[in-house]
Amino acid sequence: MTATLAPAPAAAPPTPKRDPKPLHRLAFLALLAGTAVLYLWNLTASGYGNEFYAAATQAASQSWKALLFGSLDPGNTITVDKPPAFLWVSGVFAKAFGFSSWTVLAPQAFEGIAAVGLLYATVKRTSGPWAALFAGAAFALTPVAALMFRFNLPDALLVLLMVAAAYCTVRAFDKASPLWLALAGSAIGFAFLTKMLQAFLVLPALALAYLIAAPASVWKRLLHLLGAGVAVVVSAGWFIALVDLWPADSRPYIGGSTNNSLWELAIGYNGLGRIFGESGPGGGGMGGNGNIGFGGSTGIGRLFGASMGPEISWLLPAALIGLAAGLWFLRRAPRTDRTRAALVLWGGWLLVSGAVFSFMSGITHPYYTVALAPAIAAVVGITGRELWRGRAHFPVRMALTAMVAATGVWGYILLDRTPDWAPWLRWLLLAVTAIAVLALVFGLDRRRLAAVLVVAALLGTSGYAFATAATTHSGSIPLSGPRSQQGGGMREGTSSTEVVQLLKSTDTEWAAATTGAQSAAGLQLASGRPVIAIGGWNGSDPAPTLDEFKQLVTDGKVRYYVEGGRGGGPGGGNEIGEWVAANFTATTVGGQTLYDLRG
Repeated sequence: MTATLAPAPAAAPPTPKRDPKPLHRLAFLALLAGTAVLYLWNLTASGYGNEFYAAATQAASQSWKALLFGSLDPGNTITVDKPPAFLWVSGVFAKAFGFSSWTVLAPQAFEGIAAVGLLYATVKRTSGPWAALFAGAAFALTPVAALMFRFNLPDALLVLLMVAAAYCTVRAFDKASPLWLALAGSAIGFAFLTKMLQAFLVLPALALAYLIAAPASVWKRLLHLLGAGVAVVVSAGWFIALVDLWPADSRPYIGGSTNNSLWELAIGYNGLGRIFGESGPGGGGMGGNGNIGFGGSTGIGRLFGASMGPEISWLLPAALIGLAAGLWFLRRAPRTDRTRAALVLWGGWLLVSGAVFSFMSGITHPYYTVALAPAIAAVVGITGRELWRGRAHFPVRMALTAMVAATGVWGYILLDRTPDWAPWLRWLLLAVTAIAVLALVFGLDRRRLAAVLVVAALLGTSGYAFATAATTHSGSIPLSGPRSQQGGGMREGTSSTEVVQLLKSTDTEWAAATTGAQSAAGLQLASGRPVIAIGGWNGSDPAPTLDEFKQLVTDGKVRYYVEGGRGGGPGGGNEIGEWVAANFTATTVGGQTLYDLRG
């Protein structure tokens, strides 16, 4: 019998690698959930936040015309000093769910959650899910982001729309898509209707990234950019045309303008006046006087200074180091390289907007820097991932080490500016940073090293962001962290209970009039009745005119004039107040001077 060999045992199949997609998705959902908790937790503790814009949301909930134009009162006397797109969101929210502190503040929180999600999606397309997760977390944990997405200012919607434009641009240069590029232009157009020319600061970066990286001929790329420019003009221009074509006597006066024109508002007070310090209805430039609420002194160090530094600069040194290193190491990459294109987009956004914020001499506030937060977070996430992958090479490892060291040292300096708040945090940050730097320098290749690097990067900024979320904010110039009410911003007026009850009992079209929107907003919010804000934001807008106000009084449309307001002094310091004081009898109610305009 012939012997036969037994068949050799089959080789063991290779151990299948775990599909990372479920983990990525879970981490992304955790990012959104954490962002939602940070932005929505105890949100109504800040009341109405900025009462000036809260009053406009209240008006929008009562009048469709007020919603359309962004009026300060439902009687449509005058608008806010910004275009109304952000009030369309909060106004519709208030119409749907009723006017309250929640409906005033929640839209910005939801816009922040959406912006974080969109930034994740944008970075993921060029650099993968882990870079995207870091970018999303860094963005959400930027103190000024935690401030603005819990407060009712137009910057929340502005940032969401700019991130949406970046997402569409990245989708566009994937396959040279004119449709996606046009959508990016449309997002910028609506961002213009949110905060005017600030929206255009990102246009050079978006256009340059597409022009460099889109896989098409140069003429097609230029043609696509022209189409996107048309989309910007159409999506922004339709509302400007609507305002110009609408009869001026049947719409509110455009607050902040000198000639009742939205276009003049965009170019003047909210445009070149902000950059060059030209005076206008909103007042002249105050950025260079060192006032913490107005950005501090202009110059290259402004973003690191006492005013803007704690808002935005936690990861700024790392972003600048990473941007320089990333562009250098990718200098010989193909024209269509997606990583370099992403760095051009986000780096250009950071450099152009950062330069404008640093040197603009007009009215500037620290919270404007929230527009830099997506770019800083994206640059650090993208370059951190690329340098991590190449850390076996000494120059690359040194660049990554410099990013980590700069973040830790600068975070310590920022935390040391508020020495009485969580003093242990800055020492912990230094310790974690030292561990991370030593591990990188000696080339320890361990998975847990990545976690240490992330903690070192986010420890300082997250602590300050949590302090921001735990602090109530009000007024016109909120600040992040534990210093929320040190910005020197104007506070809304307070009204006595007796005055509020009088206004509630009125049945005229307007319960009262007073000088300046700050005082008018407080009266309107407290009473729930329309109040005319004579002169708009600071009492200097020519609306209503004296003749128009006389006619309203003659027609019995306004019951009381409340003295004081922005102008102060007898009669409020303006011709309407002086006319009222000369023709009607003053009475004191609850410590405030009122005039009954019915005689």
